[in-house]
Amino acid sequence: MPPNHKTIESNPSLRVALIGQSVFAVDVFHKLRQHGHTIVGIFTIPDKGKREDPLAKVGAENDIPVFKLKSWRKAGKVLPEVLNTYRTLNAELNVLPYCSQFIPMEIINYPRLKSICYHPSILPRHRGASSINWTLICGDKKAGLSIFWADDGLDTGPILLQEETELLEDDTVDTIYKRFLYPVGVSAVARAVDMIADNTAPRIEQSEKGATYDPMLNKPELQLIDFNKSGEELHNFIRGMDSVPGAKCFIKLPGSEEFQEALLFGSSIWRQPRPDGNRIEIAGTQPGVIHDEGLLISGADGIYVNVKRVKINGRMKLAATLDQVTKEIKIEYTKDEKNLIESVREIWENILSIDIEDDTDFFASGAGSMDVVRLVEEAKDIFQIDLENEDVFMAPVFDEFCLQCIFKTRGGAESNEVEYNAVNVNVNGRDIKFPCQLFINGQFVDAENGKTIPTVNPANEKTICEVQCASIGDVNKAVKAAKSAFEKGEWSKISARERGQLLFKLADLMQQHREELAIIESIDSGAVYTLALKTHVGMSIDTWKYFAGWCDKIQGSTIPVSHARPNRNLTFTRKEPIGVVGLITPWNYPLMMLSWKMAACLAAGNTVIIKPAQVSPLTALKFAELSVKAGIPPGVINVVPGTGSITGHALASHPDVRKLGFTGSTEIGQVIMKTCAESNLKKVSLELGGKSPLVIFSDCDLDKAVRVGMQSVFFNKGENCIAAGRLFVEDRIHDEFVRRVVSETRKITIGDPLNKSTSHGPQNHLAHLNKLLEFVDIGVKEGAKLEYGGKRLNREGYFFEPTIFSNVEDTMRIAKEESFGPIMIISRFRNG
Repeated sequence: MPPNHKTIESNPSLRVALIGQSVFAVDVFHKLRQHGHTIVGIFTIPDKGKREDPLAKVGAENDIPVFKLKSWRKAGKVLPEVLNTYRTLNAELNVLPYCSQFIPMEIINYPRLKSICYHPSILPRHRGASSINWTLICGDKKAGLSIFWADDGLDTGPILLQEETELLEDDTVDTIYKRFLYPVGVSAVARAVDMIADNTAPRIEQSEKGATYDPMLNKPELQLIDFNKSGEELHNFIRGMDSVPGAKCFIKLPGSEEFQEALLFGSSIWRQPRPDGNRIEIAGTQPGVIHDEGLLISGADGIYVNVKRVKINGRMKLAATLDQVTKEIKIEYTKDEKNLIESVREIWENILSIDIEDDTDFFASGAGSMDVVRLVEEAKDIFQIDLENEDVFMAPVFDEFCLQCIFKTRGGAESNEVEYNAVNVNVNGRDIKFPCQLFINGQFVDAENGKTIPTVNPANEKTICEVQCASIGDVNKAVKAAKSAFEKGEWSKISARERGQLLFKLADLMQQHREELAIIESIDSGAVYTLALKTHVGMSIDTWKYFAGWCDKIQGSTIPVSHARPNRNLTFTRKEPIGVVGLITPWNYPLMMLSWKMAACLAAGNTVIIKPAQVSPLTALKFAELSVKAGIPPGVINVVPGTGSITGHALASHPDVRKLGFTGSTEIGQVIMKTCAESNLKKVSLELGGKSPLVIFSDCDLDKAVRVGMQSVFFNKGENCIAAGRLFVEDRIHDEFVRRVVSETRKITIGDPLNKSTSHGPQNHLAHLNKLLEFVDIGVKEGAKLEYGGKRLNREGYFFEPTIFSNVEDTMRIAKEESFGPIMIISRFRNG
């Protein structure tokens, strides 16, 4: 008896002969013993090669006599040796939980209490071997099971008990079996035996009114779809044929001249407007439409049915990819993953009782629907992942099945490589490669209108590449992908711990590619390489590691609100992801601003669309490539470079974006907040302009004050949201402070940001450089004293001299507005 099973003593014990096969019969075996009944013998089918039926195996394990009979009778009469063997068991009752053989009446009627059978329909409807299929094909509103007394008819004996359940619109043979017919059926058989033991089992004669006998669906003509049926009837037929044998039609694949046999699976009624997509010819009906969510076919009444999976030439494909060439995917397994695969190989060998090679086909080796259930449950335990029956049908070959399971453990990505139109450059003797396209739903794609925007190297004013510029339509696609990934993609199914593992892996990949990311950041934004390596990239990696650790620590709380007896009321909070989040980031720290915003979003389980700064999008696109390698599922991260007025506005106004994060100017922030309010009242986080003060008193360490003041203003070329926008220096040390800071500023090394000795690189882009020159001009005109700098360097690139103003009054514009550049604004205040 299995461990932890408790024997129920309330019923008299019966001596039961179990006749049948399958895992279902195994669970009946255990349930009957749990209820205190004695299994005196098991009659099952012969081995198929090395493959032994599970019921035979469990009988041998429990020292129960097992008889594997190829035949029970000959010329219509019971075989004497079979009858004699059976008689020796002295069974009081035969139980047939699932039996594919014809059992002679001499066996059926021999025990004192005769025989009972399990049948998966509400008899007298749907007699026959394909009853579950016909329940769905006929559009029944209810499914059920019957335990009946066996007689010499086909499923015609008196009813002992019945159970029923409502059918859901998208139920299939697998779902109704797994949800109801299997678990309730096992319990019902045991309950029926208990009723017989208690002498309370009824014998209710079946009525012939409403009785049906449905043929077994093993003939090809019965598997063919009749497109003259309505949409609802098509759906019922396809779901009734789901798993085995499949609903058959003939389609002509794109580029093919001939129709091919195709089996359709995973249908649902399509209740949305007909989507755009590629048309595909289907024999006997109007063309189908291949779209993002499957294959759309039409019933005779114009109602559409959507099909998720199609089997062609023995290979299952997602219907949405019928017009795509399937690429061979290869990944390198870790040592732990290889050990998992060998554990799965052992499961396959136990189920199929054959030696398993990498190309062994599960179904071609004789597996049936119950074997699928067993494989799914055991593989789930091995890999600790969510697995469904359809995963086996999608990948029936051993190496494909293992590959699919490993993908799921890595977060669901189907490939650790992604194709894109690469930009290849050689920088400082190093070959660098990065994308220049939009990144939507796990793929790099061109903008739908073909528009591009140039991205310029600020150190030499040369165009690095043309980057695809997202349109409103492209943003809509990205939002749709993010919404789908959040609501029904792999991202929505994995645990918080698995989510954290993916983010840790992404951080590790960023660490491996840190020099490459720093170079791209440098040529795209003008950041000094050493600073980019340590801060832009280094702090980004730290951010991803920090939030990866938070994934499984986001939790609510319980709050007692009343101790009044008897209720002891309390409230509780549960923190949930908000959904699709839009991010609009600035150009000063491209990768770090992405990381600060996105890592928190993903740690909480959200999906994102980011519009990086128009002038510095390249590290965001390289990051997207690394996210694929890390196994982040499609649709979770989407990158849409473009303009603020079109791409940014489309993101801020989109009704399916639940929250928006923006860093930029105060003026644009006002527009963003208004747009978010007018669209769908989305939540919004704004980080806008500032003018942070640094106050220096006369009792300070003056050398340190000079260093801190310069760092506060000139760090990252002054393109820093926490820069000291204004310095207040006490009168007693003011002049000396100005003298020293000018002296030290003259020593700053300005030049090529890729040169490791450079400490000050070019401004990010030409428009910003011109804005700084205008800012200096305004300060001079207002009467501030220009102590140093204020000019563009006479060299190639957007280089601007670090600048120092003194004698700045509170009323001056340069005292009130943020320059966002290397301009020090010094004001004095009275001693004390």
